[in-house]
Amino acid sequence: MESLSSYFVQMRQTLTQLPLGALQQVADALWEAYERDATIFICGNGGSAATASHFACDLAKWTINAHVRRVRAIALTDNVPLMTAWSNDQAYADIFVEQLKALYRDGDVIVAISGSGNSPNVVRAIEWGNAVGATTIALTGFDGGRLNQIAQIKLHVNHHFMPQVEDIHSTICHALAVHLGKQIATAFHPIVLQEIAVGGQ
Repeated sequence: MESLSSYFVQMRQTLTQLPLGALQQVADALWEAYERDATIFICGNGGSAATASHFACDLAKWTINAHVRRVRAIALTDNVPLMTAWSNDQAYADIFVEQLKALYRDGDVIVAISGSGNSPNVVRAIEWGNAVGATTIALTGFDGGRLNQIAQIKLHVNHHFMPQVEDIHSTICHALAVHLGKQIATAFHPIVLQEIAVGGQ
């Protein structure tokens, strides 16, 4: 029982040390992406792939507000046939970049999630994004790795135990999705009310 309790104690301590300024930067970037109807692309490996899929789900679903444009969010981890095709025919390091080359539009956002910050495929995605003028965001752990050096916006979880880094990344993504949903509801509330009033006439 003591080891179970210590796990949550460590989680709580790490969460209280999150760089809130960086968290706000990420939130602002997501809001600005929504304002310009940009797509938010998310990628990661292993547990971070699961977080990427979950984040895309929450950004698309949790933020829905009646009569208001929806959030465009895609997890590059979800098309397994395409990922395995690129991995088999070219290189695993290209599985995200090659998808971005087909889907990316000017002004889109690329979010890379990696505990180590050094996974070649997410590093390559951010490098490519920087080259084409995308807004690039990295969620990292451990020492931040290469991603923490090259992403325009970086949110580094200063922790060195992968399960807890992944837990905290998931918590961050939940918080960001909930926050964006509230921003949309607050910003467009008068418009929604007006549309309802006009529609009822």
